[in-house]
Amino acid sequence: MLSGEEFGRLFKTFERTAFRLETLAEYDVEEEQEEIARFLAGEDMGPEWDDNPWVRSMTDKGKSVARVHVLRSPLTDYLRYELSAYPGNVKAGESIGIIDLAEQMVSGLPDHDFWLFDDRGVYRMHYTPEGRFVGAELLPASRLAEYRGYRDVALTHAVPFTTYWERQH
Repeated sequence: MLSGEEFGRLFKTFERTAFRLETLAEYDVEEEQEEIARFLAGEDMGPEWDDNPWVRSMTDKGKSVARVHVLRSPLTDYLRYELSAYPGNVKAGESIGIIDLAEQMVSGLPDHDFWLFDDRGVYRMHYTPEGRFVGAELLPASRLAEYRGYRDVALTHAVPFTTYWERQH
C-alpha cells in the first residue's frame, strides 16, 4: 500500500495518461480544511482556483489527466466545494465528467476510487469511513482489463463537467 507521498510520485512519473474514478461524497483531507472553511464563508479562493497548478504541471508536459466523479445530488457542502474548484482544473487541461446518480442509473462501476496510469498500472484507493486517505493499493496486472472497462463505462455515461455545472447554477 502506497502512502500519500509515495503515491504522489506517480503523478511525476506517468508518461501519457492518468484517469481517476471518484466515488465518495466527502473526502477528509487535512490540507483542505482551511480552504473549505473559506469556501463555505464565501471568501475569495485565490488564483490557484482559476487555473490549477498541480494539473497544469502535468498537462503542460503533454500528459492527459481525466476524472469521472460519481455522485448523487443534492450536493454535500464538500461536493459543492470540490466541484467549485473544477473549473480551474478544466482550464488547466483536465477532462472532468460527472455521473449524478440522482439523474441516471449506471451499472458496471465499482464502489471505490481508483487511478489508472498509462493503461498499465491501476491503484485502488483506500479511505476510512470518514473519507481520510489510507493508501493506494497496486492491483495485479490481471485486473487491468477490468479497470479499463470501468473507465470506459464511466467515460461513456459521464456528462461533461461544464454542462453539469451550468445545470446546477
